[in-house]
Amino acid sequence: MKTIVIGVGNPILKDDAVGIHVARELKKIIKNKDIEIDEAYTGGMNLLDLILGFDKAIIADSFIGEKEGEIRKLTINDISSSRSLNPHGLTLIESIEMARRLGETKIPEEIMFYVILLKKYPSEFGEELRTKVRAAIPKAVNMILEEISEK
Repeated sequence: MKTIVIGVGNPILKDDAVGIHVARELKKIIKNKDIEIDEAYTGGMNLLDLILGFDKAIIADSFIGEKEGEIRKLTINDISSSRSLNPHGLTLIESIEMARRLGETKIPEEIMFYVILLKKYPSEFGEELRTKVRAAIPKAVNMILEEISEK
């Protein structure tokens, strides 16, 4: 099974980079040629381009929630298809829906999200992560490794 794992975030916007940190840790561990690890700094159509052609996509990202540092596993069906706040951009869900309508056949059968909760969206520049967010990285890495080994 050809799998891609993508860490999403902004590497200079503090806790928003947590998905990228997860991907970087996985790169140190995973040596299977059928598993590609990548980083993405934007979502929507750019993220869709990265996952096309794979059987399975696993996306590590941050998400706003009450319990900072908690990790949630979600499927594509768990994610809202609400409209992007950016009038010129599309969410990943909107991008996938549009690609399917246009006849795209290389969309992964399975798309999973491992999100690390943040209390609020980071508004300060910097590369350091808050303690609870940083502590979630090894847990997210282990959860993704388990997900990959189940194939």
